Amino acid sequence: MKMEKIKPIPKYILKLIKKRDLKRYPETKGITRFYSYLTKNDSELVKVTVAVKNRYKNWHYKQVAVHGVHSDKCFVKDMVFHYIAGYSVGWHEEGLTKEPKWYEDPEWGWHYDDKFDPYAPVVNPEYALKFPAYKYSACDIYDGDNIIKYLRMYEKYPQLEYVTKMGLSKLAMSKQIMVKLGKDTRFRKWLSKNAKDIASKNVYISTIFHAYRTGKPILVADAYERAKKSLCADRDFKAIRDLFAPHYEEYFLYIGEQKISNRLYNDYLKACNYLGLDMTDKKNRFPHDFIRWHDIRIDECNTKKMENDKKERAEFYEKFEAVAEKYLPMQKDKNATYLVIIAKSPAELKAEGKALHHCVGSMGYEQKFAREETLIFFIRSADAPNVPLVTMEYSLKSKKILQCYANGNTKPSDDITTYINTKWLPYAKRQLKKIAA
Repeated sequence: MKMEKIKPIPKYILKLIKKRDLKRYPETKGITRFYSYLTKNDSELVKVTVAVKNRYKNWHYKQVAVHGVHSDKCFVKDMVFHYIAGYSVGWHEEGLTKEPKWYEDPEWGWHYDDKFDPYAPVVNPEYALKFPAYKYSACDIYDGDNIIKYLRMYEKYPQLEYVTKMGLSKLAMSKQIMVKLGKDTRFRKWLSKNAKDIASKNVYISTIFHAYRTGKPILVADAYERAKKSLCADRDFKAIRDLFAPHYEEYFLYIGEQKISNRLYNDYLKACNYLGLDMTDKKNRFPHDFIRWHDIRIDECNTKKMENDKKERAEFYEKFEAVAEKYLPMQKDKNATYLVIIAKSPAELKAEGKALHHCVGSMGYEQKFAREETLIFFIRSADAPNVPLVTMEYSLKSKKILQCYANGNTKPSDDITTYINTKWLPYAKRQLKKIAA
């Protein structure tokens, strides 16, 4: 094809485009749409893309791209491609904008063939049948989105006509299907027999070959493939994949018979794994009455979790109390106006935080205490030893007070601050040396 041989849009083509556009978008305003038509350029079959737009109660149109069946370049005019926004067309020449866009030019330019080819329905696909090479291509009934690629494929694989006439245009771009059809007569007959089911479900190429190879009904194979893809795409179902991969037929057959979902089986499987059951045992993997055994395993799992949590909590409390006992000498309660009392349990931290409206009862302070990273002390008045007054966090690593707050994270009174710094802190450091010794 040649740039200088690009002709204006024929009037009958323009009527076809406008008729198609008004039918598809009877009320669309301001949005650019694309259509295309087939014609001849220097004896080559080409597809011309036309952009249309409604503005100011008028219907505007212009040629924006030309692609040839045998050309490795395409011609483009007044159109640009954005990777995020897609194709944009300039309409300055038609009087829709005051200033031209940077990419608008009265002359045609060129680019690589695979560029500037937006989806654009062809209004005269039967035109290609006038060419002897495409007389039997069935392109007039092709309902795909790229007729140029279709005709190129047809030149390499004439069996494409057979697939299209069966109503399987979506398989037209599959080289695997074309090669198989050219070599395997039995596959051609099988495809014809199952064409209706394949077209109704938009079946995957891999599913077609799987069904043909195994002899399974195409709809059964399709359901399996879709279920497998859904299972593999969900991160929550890793336990199921670990148990059954790479063959899921038995699993899908089972959940189908039991009428259960992946999520329900996943809950059951996690409970079984927590209980330490042998899932290679068929009676555990596929219980006869799933719902009954699902409920039993969930209850057993919850009971064991509560027992384990209780045991772990008890162990943690013992560890916390051991740390409190170890640093008990750091308390100071003799001949003083204030008492410094070490926390004895996580429960005391929660009670302190609740009483003084701060976060010592949460934020992981009990974990830091049990790991001997920090110690928590309660400052109380000697006259009211059971009334929360000030809470203090002390670092065992730096031997410093990290935090010291009264109610609502306010600063303690000056006399409390003075007492802590001048009386308790020197005393605490002496006690730490004794504990270390």
